[in-house]
Amino acid sequence: MRIDLSPTSWGRVIAVTIVGTAICIGAAFFVDSYNFPHLSPEALRWAKLTDLLLPLVLGGSFFFFLMFKMRQLAIAQRELTIVAATDSLTSVFNRGAFSMLVEAYLDRARSHTVVNAGALLIVDADHFKTINDRLGHDCGDQALKLIAKTIQSQLRGADIVGRIGGEEFAIFLPGADPAQSWLVAEGIRRRIREAEFSPDGRPCPLSVSIGGVAFSGPTTYADMFLLADKHLYKAKSNGRDQVSFETTGLRGLPAVDPATFH
Repeated sequence: MRIDLSPTSWGRVIAVTIVGTAICIGAAFFVDSYNFPHLSPEALRWAKLTDLLLPLVLGGSFFFFLMFKMRQLAIAQRELTIVAATDSLTSVFNRGAFSMLVEAYLDRARSHTVVNAGALLIVDADHFKTINDRLGHDCGDQALKLIAKTIQSQLRGADIVGRIGGEEFAIFLPGADPAQSWLVAEGIRRRIREAEFSPDGRPCPLSVSIGGVAFSGPTTYADMFLLADKHLYKAKSNGRDQVSFETTGLRGLPAVDPATFH
């Protein structure tokens, strides 16, 4: 059985306490051993008992308290890191954390440690200002939460989603091919269209427009975002509630006409 020695685990607390206390006991016996030949049997027995119990109590308490506090600090640091990377309203990644994670994947892809393929989708809620103006910002917040939850329900474990603007979300699909990517985009669009959103009993249909780009080969987040954003604009211009999608950098394949995905 492998012991968890991560900074937030009890395994590290117990292991360091045991090892640290053992070292203290060993040091006490070593230092006191020079006096042992000069002690009577009774005094020798008490000296050894003292060398054992004193470091055991004091050293054990010290190391346990120290590691317990370090564990609490590690947990607090991890929680702060999560909070700093998460959008407080929708509980998905914020813009900075999302772009950092995508860039990290692309860096690994350039070094051939992961598949150099995938897709970026940009999802924008249609007529969102109307929802805020007609129903209020609280209902708008509820709509964003529902959209974020619906997006997450359509993704795989490795996929990344972030809120990158007021009513705009971005999704990165590492390793996905163009067909898979479009199916994800279309699935998100359809599920949001089918979602029941009735704040205060008033039905309010939701829809999103999605721009996407699939890649195979070296690329950057900025280049992908620019292309996906252009396709989002096309989806909006062509009537909203649709997916506009393109492939880029696919060896032997031409770019896909976005009209074929409407």
